Amino acid sequence: MAYSSAGFGFSYAFTPMVKRLIVANAVVFCITLIVREPLMFEWFAFQPGKLVFRPWGPFTYMFLHAGLFHLVFNMLPLFFFGPRLEARWGEREFFKYYVICGLGGVALSFLFQTAWVVGASAAVYGVMLAYAMNWPDTPIYLWAIFPVKAKYLVAFFFLTSLLGVRSSAGGSNVAHFAHLGGLLAGFIYLKADWRPGAKLKGLQKAATRRRRLAIVPRDEAEEEQEGQRSRGRRRSEDPALYDKVDAVLDKISAEGMSALTPEELRLLDEVSKRHRSN
Repeated sequence: MAYSSAGFGFSYAFTPMVKRLIVANAVVFCITLIVREPLMFEWFAFQPGKLVFRPWGPFTYMFLHAGLFHLVFNMLPLFFFGPRLEARWGEREFFKYYVICGLGGVALSFLFQTAWVVGASAAVYGVMLAYAMNWPDTPIYLWAIFPVKAKYLVAFFFLTSLLGVRSSAGGSNVAHFAHLGGLLAGFIYLKADWRPGAKLKGLQKAATRRRRLAIVPRDEAEEEQEGQRSRGRRRSEDPALYDKVDAVLDKISAEGMSALTPEELRLLDEVSKRHRSN
């Protein structure tokens, strides 16, 4: 099992959508124990050959699990990786991405697999991928001992799924096609930047760069008079410094002031003092 401390990016607190997803999976699992797996899987698993008669299967299969360990091994990564993503994206965007990755698992399974599929693995693999793409160098501690960067851990899961495709074709009960589909769907979605907030974030970054020197409130009339002359002079003084300021302001916009390191806070304080002295 992989986990890390809050200092490395994990917060051991539920965010609303992650909490709802975990509760929903747990409730469905309890219902499965009462009703029994054969009946639940027959009606709510994803079955490629019965898609016309069970059109809800591509969605409901994400909430079914074949045993307690299957449930736990899917919910733990969601608990550790999901909250930070939801905090950055918001509930609706996080849930939409989760479902898209789950449907990606359905798409690949439909093309290459005939057996039924259950489990949240495709969606959870997509969540882990998004985490690694946002915070690639965050150390993940395997069994609380071995630190592995998030990007390498997800790359390992990708290779495992890719190599496991043969065993799936040979009758393995591990849905490697679903895992691979979740990863591919998540990657395409994120790289294509189809998220509704992506353009807004780009506009915010552009606005941040235009106001890079607005660290200390200034008189509006003075700003109007100095305008381009002031901005050009300061950039010519120390362009590398203001590039660093740009990066810090972008970080504040994305993660808030609490995410800044002591060095970044000192940088802002230094630039602020320069402007007051000017």
